[in-house]
Amino acid sequence: MSRQPWVIGTRSQGKLRELRALFAGVGVAVIDLGEAGIEERGDEESIECFTTFEENALAKARYFAKRLPGRTVVADDSGLAVRALGGEPGVRSKRWCARRDLAGAALDRANNTLLVERLAGVTDRRAQFVCAAAWVRDRTEVITTGVVDGTIVDTPSGREGFGYDPHFHVGELAMTLGDASVAEKERVSHRARAFRSLLARLQADGLAA
Repeated sequence: MSRQPWVIGTRSQGKLRELRALFAGVGVAVIDLGEAGIEERGDEESIECFTTFEENALAKARYFAKRLPGRTVVADDSGLAVRALGGEPGVRSKRWCARRDLAGAALDRANNTLLVERLAGVTDRRAQFVCAAAWVRDRTEVITTGVVDGTIVDTPSGREGFGYDPHFHVGELAMTLGDASVAEKERVSHRARAFRSLLARLQADGLAA
């Protein structure tokens, strides 16, 4: 275990809930940005300006590591890639609907409404959730990815999760990620797979402590 808790570089309460459970399960102490004393700034909105999940995850981890010298920071970038939409919304998943006036659950609803509209009449509903997980300590950086396959359903199901989860049906679970508990989602989710892979890399490289 690290001498100091790792800092999770996200403001998303949904991601924090999932990542706290995951790290607790492997005995890694973590804190959020608020607990680390990092106040939110307007420039945080422009961090994820790149075209790949990997670049955005690293940019976020580097940004917060710069504001927290000497601390270990983990961050991720993730999104939905729908085959029939050419991989959209991809890295634009969070703000796909372009509604800058919305946030939280209201933004999720607007994105999901757009998703259903764009897939009207489309029979190929295959999609993936993709996550890139980044770890930064001083000048050392590690990044890994995780993927979960599923299909898009028009009618949302479940009150768990966040984002597109209620519309993303996972065959491995026989339910949407909106129906899955935190523990069930952790078994298969793109984020859990990315961070488990990250932890395995860190342990193999002697960087987990």
